[in-house]
Amino acid sequence: MDGLTKIDDLGQPRVVIVGGGFGGLALAQSLANVAVQVVLIDKHNYHAFQPLLYQVATAGLAPDNIVAPFRKALGKQKNFYFRLAEVQSIDATAQVVETTIGLLRYDYLVLATGATSNFFGDAVMEQNAITLKSVSDALELRNTLLANFEQALQLGDQEQLNSLLDFVIVGGGPTGVEMAGALSELRAHVFPQDYRELDFKQMDIHLVQSGPVLLKGMSAEASAHSLADLKSMGVQVWLDARVKSYDGYTATLSTGEQLITRTLIWAAGVTGAPVAGLVPECLGPGNRYLVDEHNRVAGYDNVFALGDIALMKTDDYPGGHPQVAQPALQQGRLLGRNIARLLGGELMQPFRYDDKGSMATIGRNRAVADVKFFGREWHLSGFLAWLAWSLVHVLALVNYRSRIAVAFTWAWNYWSQDKGLRYIIGRIKPLLGSNVDTPAGKAIV
Repeated sequence: MDGLTKIDDLGQPRVVIVGGGFGGLALAQSLANVAVQVVLIDKHNYHAFQPLLYQVATAGLAPDNIVAPFRKALGKQKNFYFRLAEVQSIDATAQVVETTIGLLRYDYLVLATGATSNFFGDAVMEQNAITLKSVSDALELRNTLLANFEQALQLGDQEQLNSLLDFVIVGGGPTGVEMAGALSELRAHVFPQDYRELDFKQMDIHLVQSGPVLLKGMSAEASAHSLADLKSMGVQVWLDARVKSYDGYTATLSTGEQLITRTLIWAAGVTGAPVAGLVPECLGPGNRYLVDEHNRVAGYDNVFALGDIALMKTDDYPGGHPQVAQPALQQGRLLGRNIARLLGGELMQPFRYDDKGSMATIGRNRAVADVKFFGREWHLSGFLAWLAWSLVHVLALVNYRSRIAVAFTWAWNYWSQDKGLRYIIGRIKPLLGSNVDTPAGKAIV
């Protein structure tokens, strides 16, 4: 047995996977029929479908619709073991990882730890902003959003009222665009029914993008359509602007404008989440592990990295592959086959990214998609892109239960134009940055 982890040594090569995101899960599944022992370590006991976190945050989906417990998803896989823990360090010489529950030996180590929000060293921003990288983040944002409206009902001061109704979203990538669109639809169809005493004409949604276009990395057509859709939905889009500071109440832009808000959603930039213990030289820009064409970490023969944490420089992708789901899934599946080849004394195959395109949804019947098939790239927008986006995301969910639940929920939401999961359970972001509290006190109302 290994330390406190109590995993029997089966006499087979042991593949330890750190992180159960898209890459880690795909690798574990691809090793189902390989003569190895697969051990997955994650700080959560479930895989979360991150592209739909914003829908949990905006009351469109329940958390259990987008998560799949590892023991359920991989429970029938006889060579699979899961441990709920965090990896603290790696001893590559001894081939051991130190975790919060003990030591674990490995023959092959695969790091799929993903990425975390990058605040570029701004500790105040990090303290006051809300991120959207986990299910907990999504629930906190939903709770905070609803709690702010509940508190707004008690306020008489106009500036304080606006600070609770207004939102600033930092980052014009898919997460930021989709979040802005979802909030706009809530403002138009849902919130006025729930909070009849509030004037939602005063609810401002600001989307701040540091570059000249939205959805950088997608086509010019997609960027232009998304900008036009958001503006038509009443979202105020700030291009070529950055949020220089945010104290929990005032967001100051690089252009000089100041936006008053209690809720700033950070969707701008990520950085890798490496594990201590490997040589510093194996880390590249963005705290990503430098890997070769087989996803092997530079300087190591039996340590690999997948997905967002892996930086594989190629002629087509000199800055590494996009930090989205598809590269992670494809790398995980190929690495599973390559480990089988290594065990059989065969050469590994190099990774070649098959870019299937990109999509983003803005709202009801509004989406953009750059889709590649039949040797061409097709640019879709409007209802057809929205339908394609919906179908792709439903099919990409891990289990059938989630697919059925999400499809049914979306159908109901589409027909009713309602988001029924508007309840406050759990953590709420504390209100900071202003000494003005709810003024009513003991007033008679």
